[in-house]
Amino acid sequence: MTRRPLLPLLLPLLLAAALPAAAADQDRPSRRELKQAEEELPERYRVFLLETGLLMSEEERISFLSLDKDYQRDAFIERFWRARDPYPETPRNEFRERWQVRVEEVRATIGDFTDERAEVLLLNGIPDARIVIDCAELWPAEVFYYARAENVGHEVVLLFYQVGGMGRYRIWYPTDNYRQLLRFPSPPLGTESVIQQLTGTCGIEEGDALVAALSLARSMGVLGLQSIVAKMVERPQPPSGEWVATFNAYTTDLPEGAASFDAELAFDFPGRRKSRTVVQGILSVDTESVGRATLAGHESYNFQLTGEVLADGRLFDSFRYNYNIPSARVPGATLPLVFDRFLRPGAYQVVIKVEDLNSGAFYGESVEVEVPKVERALPATAADPETARVLAEANAAISSGDNTIQIVPPSGRYQTGLLRVDTLTTGRDVAEVHFSLDGSAPIIKRRPPFNVELDLGSLPRMRTLEVVAFDAEGNELARDRERLNAGSHRFEVRLVEPRRGVTYDRSLRAVAEVQVPEGESVERVEFYLNEELVAALYQPPWEHPIVLPEGNQVTYVRAVAVQPDGNFTEEAVFVNAPEYLEELDVQLVELYISVLDRQNRPVEGLSAEAFRVLEDGVEQTPVRFDKVTNLPIHAGVLLDVSASMAEEIDGSREELLALIQTTRALPERAAPAAAGESAPTPRPAVDAVFRRVDMAQVAALGFFQRAIRPQDRGTLVTFNDHPKLAAEFTNDVKRLAGGLAGLKAERGTALYDSVVFSLYYFNGIKGQRALIILSDGRDEHSQFSFEDTLEYARRAGVAIYSIGLSLRGKHGEAKRKLGKLAEETGGRAFFVDRAQELPGVYEEIERELRSRYSLAYQST
Repeated sequence: MTRRPLLPLLLPLLLAAALPAAAADQDRPSRRELKQAEEELPERYRVFLLETGLLMSEEERISFLSLDKDYQRDAFIERFWRARDPYPETPRNEFRERWQVRVEEVRATIGDFTDERAEVLLLNGIPDARIVIDCAELWPAEVFYYARAENVGHEVVLLFYQVGGMGRYRIWYPTDNYRQLLRFPSPPLGTESVIQQLTGTCGIEEGDALVAALSLARSMGVLGLQSIVAKMVERPQPPSGEWVATFNAYTTDLPEGAASFDAELAFDFPGRRKSRTVVQGILSVDTESVGRATLAGHESYNFQLTGEVLADGRLFDSFRYNYNIPSARVPGATLPLVFDRFLRPGAYQVVIKVEDLNSGAFYGESVEVEVPKVERALPATAADPETARVLAEANAAISSGDNTIQIVPPSGRYQTGLLRVDTLTTGRDVAEVHFSLDGSAPIIKRRPPFNVELDLGSLPRMRTLEVVAFDAEGNELARDRERLNAGSHRFEVRLVEPRRGVTYDRSLRAVAEVQVPEGESVERVEFYLNEELVAALYQPPWEHPIVLPEGNQVTYVRAVAVQPDGNFTEEAVFVNAPEYLEELDVQLVELYISVLDRQNRPVEGLSAEAFRVLEDGVEQTPVRFDKVTNLPIHAGVLLDVSASMAEEIDGSREELLALIQTTRALPERAAPAAAGESAPTPRPAVDAVFRRVDMAQVAALGFFQRAIRPQDRGTLVTFNDHPKLAAEFTNDVKRLAGGLAGLKAERGTALYDSVVFSLYYFNGIKGQRALIILSDGRDEHSQFSFEDTLEYARRAGVAIYSIGLSLRGKHGEAKRKLGKLAEETGGRAFFVDRAQELPGVYEEIERELRSRYSLAYQST
């Protein structure tokens, strides 16, 4: 008799995150149900739960026990470890490797994962020394010695013993009584007599280890030892539950008892991409069996398709599509839902689940698919001939991958002056390549190597470079585009297909490429026909066929890339547009405005009518106006560490110490050394003279500590004769403080180059941006002039706040230039002579940044 799996019992929990707490508790499986589900698992999955019990959250465990297919469990295990990978950009998973070493040690030496020794070892690593106590008059015991326990950070000695010589080992506490360690306890004696009896029959090493553990436990007391043990067995914080919710959302299991609708699934292989075949699934849905949404007279069919591709019984690929199709564009009784995957030739199993979002009905199917090797486009085999005919034009746009072109990314921090642009091409059909910069007339190369030299000007402005490869008959084969000086924070989507100037009849293939900032991800890409959402894709490839309206009318395709936090970027391309239609790249100009009274206090409560915007003397009309209070801030500190910052300034060691304690820039002086210990080495910044760089260091950290909130980001650039990115954008003040450690004032000064470098680093970041310059204002080695730097700063859209440090007397020119940079960019300049002035300065800067007005207009 086959036992009924627990999946139907556990599935309701997967919706718990979206329900109120009380409802979630009602749906949560009982311990008995979870235990039964675990007992029904194959052996290797029970072992996984046993080995990861100290890592796994309750949500993860319930989710794992809800799965009823081995390939789903295997995929869960991979995602479980990937979610804990400290360096996901590398091929190794250091956390998993480290944990596995500890697991093997437990298996080899302890054998029982529920033993307290196993818990301590797994969470703190293999001890530096393990002494087994095997004495005639004692129960079995073991001492763990850590020179520096992971979870505690200092030396620890723990004694484990086996109660009555049976079962699991447990930690010994003073409340347990010494006599419990003895096989044959004698009449009650004093503490020293008991310890002597305990160690009397042991060897020297065993006796010393036992005395050390007992003495340490006694000196710490019960509460002290319990506190240490509590830290050692504290479980690591599990990763965000978001990965579990995402994994659960991609299940292809149909809800028990769900209604179904009628559809037919077929597969085509319309082309290939390099070594992979384009596998096109076409689900023909009977419109009579599904629901329609009607909102304000607009009727549409809405579906969510979730799919899995299995190879050799293991999950190879998973994907999700959302479809929103207006009923007016479904002339017949059949509605095609199309999805594409790129697979190498071979045998696969494709499992899909489709939910009709209007009726709540489902369609599910599992199909064996033999993917052929495709040399050219194959004839369509869709069940519906009309569907095959409509998609034929879209599928014709699938490139075989034989002819490609790629721009070789230029090296260096930023590109200026003459730049040599190289390309890599594949295939034999490329006859000429067109190079264009910012849409200018192309430079044409008709023989390899296909490269050109371009003049980018003296300042690192963002430029768009595009290359197009043609064959001998003038047919376009491939194209590529590169954003120069775009920075590492740019979030951009571009439409590779459809192409401008190409005529499409019945359909086209929308192809998007997405660039995301370093360390971030894209959640989905949405394709629109005009303003109607056609499909939302949740994994690459970002490609989807789109059926065009009848009549060859002018329309446009729009791609929108969305990040998990809701940030988005988009691009649109007009289709079948007449030659006289001129496209303009219209973007809103955003202004962040500070309004101060005569006492330099922010002025509150102004409306849009209080502002006039003039551009080149022409008044502009604002389209958006907001009061900024909690908008995230990206703030950079540019800190001068050149030789001139080593000069002594007015002040005393006591003043710096007082300011340090205020801003927590440096730790308080250590307590006097204990007998026999060497005294700590004093920090030069405290015990030496008071220098500009000391004050700059304290000022920078003080600003970060005060201004950077969880939603904000800060960065640190230090400079002398060249700039250095000391800390990337982060909201972790400890990481920012790490960039301030070990500063030494030396070498020359390249202030203007460093300002340009810092502003360039802001490229691609939207919203409020500010750069705080901490310097004496001198410049000796910059390639850029002050005028070039000022012009670049005006265009960067970053407010500059200059803090001139101790610029009395003959530093008038430096003060003027620092003030000019601030004034021309919407910031302010401050000049301080004493350390005590700094907290007030960055308090003003923060108050100003959080009390601004946001205004946007479309330039005429």
